[in-house]
Amino acid sequence: MAKYRKLGRTSAQRKALIRNQVTALLNNGKIITTEAKAKEIRKEAEKLIALAVKEKDNFEEVTVTAKVARKDENGKRVKEVVDGKKVTVYDEVEKTIKKDMPSRLHARRQMAKVLYSVTEVPTAAAGKKKNTKKVDVVDKLFTEIAPKYADRNGGYTRIVKIGQRKGDAAMEVLIELV
Repeated sequence: MAKYRKLGRTSAQRKALIRNQVTALLNNGKIITTEAKAKEIRKEAEKLIALAVKEKDNFEEVTVTAKVARKDENGKRVKEVVDGKKVTVYDEVEKTIKKDMPSRLHARRQMAKVLYSVTEVPTAAAGKKKNTKKVDVVDKLFTEIAPKYADRNGGYTRIVKIGQRKGDAAMEVLIELV
């Protein structure tokens, strides 16, 4: 019995496809794909969510002092002349950060091996670099998805059959986070 579906692709293409689809599923909450792909995506997504749920609260809050550039009313850095050179002025600020414990850091790195980085483009600025923002899907897993499933033991995804695709009659399904 095979351990995975080949999906008619080479191993590198198959891994890239699954990574891409899992990233889209965790970022958007649901995707439409074929039944065979959805069953493979479910395996990876369930593993990642289970890992996030397990390590959800495994961090400590630490207060650190950081140097932050002083900015004027326009948002530009304030500069002053020191010894004939323009130098940026920095202020020291107290910040509280979450410091991952070693097992959570390892889990974060394991997730980063599977998930791609996502750049969201608002619909108003489609086709422009301006106003795009990077979405950290790994952080989204820990902060949004894991607390939602904290009291649940598996079964984080649902596959709903939609019907056959018009072109090749492949069964299309909707895979979504429960």
